[in-house]
Amino acid sequence: MTATAARTGHSAPQRHRHIPGEPGLWVFLLGDMIMFSVFFGFIAVLHGRYPRMFRASQQALHPDLGLLNTLLLLIASALVARGLRQLRSGRPARTLPWALLCALGFAAVKACEYVLVIRGGHTPSSNDFFMYYFVFTGIHLAHLAIGIGALAVLIVLSRRPALSRGQLLAAEGAAAYWHMVDLLWLVLFPLFYLVA
Repeated sequence: MTATAARTGHSAPQRHRHIPGEPGLWVFLLGDMIMFSVFFGFIAVLHGRYPRMFRASQQALHPDLGLLNTLLLLIASALVARGLRQLRSGRPARTLPWALLCALGFAAVKACEYVLVIRGGHTPSSNDFFMYYFVFTGIHLAHLAIGIGALAVLIVLSRRPALSRGQLLAAEGAAAYWHMVDLLWLVLFPLFYLVA
């Protein structure tokens, strides 16, 4: 009870808080994050065991493209968060198509970087660094593709005049999945591009 409510004798209305999306989605997201945490630990061990190979291999990557992709995902996440707030308040979510455009931009930039790295003579069979680079960024790219589908669902839902409780839960789940995709990249980027 707030001080104002105590003085007037009325209890303040309680804001209902809930975990966004379906509980089952959070089990999936937690499992995915645990799996990636093991991957991240494995990369850290690899870096500790083979620091010279790790540093030399990093030189073939393009940190400017990695940074661009990081910015695209951060912008997309901000747009998704704003779009979800708009959906919850019953307003049109005009930011969501821009978030989708950022996601597609990430995929295009990552494809360009793959081409540049391979043209530079580096493939998954070059050494352990490149094997893990292509595997883990490829897994992340697969998650991004699912995230693009989730954003498409959000855009479809945003065009409805009003959302049912189930549709709002689906929208929250799609947004939560997208934020996980962003979070995974925020760990992958420094691990592969910046840690020296």
